Amino acid sequence: MTSNNKTRLFEIIAVLITAAGRFLFIDYLNWRLSYISIAIILWAGYVVYRSRTTTGILHHWGFRKDNFIKAVRLILPFGLLAICAFMAIGWYRSTLNITWHFIPVLLLYPLWGVVQQFLVITLMAGNLQDMQLPGLHKAGAILLSAILFGLIHYPSPWLMSGTFLLALFYSWVYLKERNIYALGIFHGWLGALFFIPLSAGIPS
Repeated sequence: MTSNNKTRLFEIIAVLITAAGRFLFIDYLNWRLSYISIAIILWAGYVVYRSRTTTGILHHWGFRKDNFIKAVRLILPFGLLAICAFMAIGWYRSTLNITWHFIPVLLLYPLWGVVQQFLVITLMAGNLQDMQLPGLHKAGAILLSAILFGLIHYPSPWLMSGTFLLALFYSWVYLKERNIYALGIFHGWLGALFFIPLSAGIPS
């Protein structure tokens, strides 16, 4: 058994509230660590609750290992191309700056990547497709999720553009394979590599 449309709508609204909170608590109040910690705790609690009350929901959401390799194969060519593009742009802009600080980012950022992919891709693109709303096809679910993911990274135009394009691709992969682990790891690594040549701050 998976979710009904009422539950899916609740999850979409909760994701939008979480996204809006980013602008208040991170951009305005500068409570980055508190916001991220609370968001992770609350959503982790929700995942545990749903896993205990809805049979098969974790597998449906994409917390699974059986198709991990298939998902990686879909992502890998795009990921390698994106890395080459990031490095080329960084070299062109003379902003490549690889230091030892990059190592913990590579190790830890995929964890936050899984959270972001779960919220924006699973609960947005996945729920929008599962709801089967009249006039909203698979392409519409992908586009709306990508727009949200881009807006979350406002005001950086580089991050907004990059995350919008990534979310278009990630949403397509997710709706095809539904594996959140592969997407989270690649999102974390690509986010870290994107950060080096193109951004002036910690990835968000």
